[in-house]
Amino acid sequence: MPAPKKHTARPSTRAHLAISEIRDDVVIMKDGTLRAVFLVSSINFALKSEEEQEALISAYVGFLNTLEFPLQVVIQSRQLNIDNYLGRLQEAEKIQPNELLRMQINDYRQFISELVDLGQIMTKRFYVVISYDPLSNKRKGFFSRFKEAFAAAAFIRLKEERFQQRKKDLMSRSDQTMGQLQGLGVQVALLDTQSLIELYYTVYNPELMDTEKLAKMDQLQVEKR
Repeated sequence: MPAPKKHTARPSTRAHLAISEIRDDVVIMKDGTLRAVFLVSSINFALKSEEEQEALISAYVGFLNTLEFPLQVVIQSRQLNIDNYLGRLQEAEKIQPNELLRMQINDYRQFISELVDLGQIMTKRFYVVISYDPLSNKRKGFFSRFKEAFAAAAFIRLKEERFQQRKKDLMSRSDQTMGQLQGLGVQVALLDTQSLIELYYTVYNPELMDTEKLAKMDQLQVEKR
């Protein structure tokens, strides 16, 4: 009688991600480095006068020249989702007592739906990612930074004291970057824990973002390790 086949356990999706955990408005990577993410508004550069454009370019160059640490600019493009808006129109159509207004709401709802589908209207969101890596902290000595980095690679979960110290350094960079970006005339908002979870959920599950909404953080079941 042949021996039963052994079923090897497949690694979960989480095993393939570079993220260890998200907490206290910070993304903790598996190598011990940290990330803070800002949502940044855009500027319609083409509508600015020539003098304003030159001033913006000069301010942006100055911003880049003052950076002492790496940052990442991410542009996220998604097809416009108006399902909630169409749903509200449909509810308004049902309760509208006036027949003529009900027909107009129906025509408008169909027009908006076809316009978005045919036009492939996209929405764009702009993010700035600030990182903290012990090896890039110039205020510490080389051997101190090397030892910290080596320890980070060995332990996925940071001890609370080490995490708070790295978070403090990360927030210092974040405050500096926020002030400089606001000086360019854009609005900046630091993503909290819930917003970070939702962002990475939509990034890694683009096909599910519209059909399976993510629950609030206090309702999520966290895998224990």
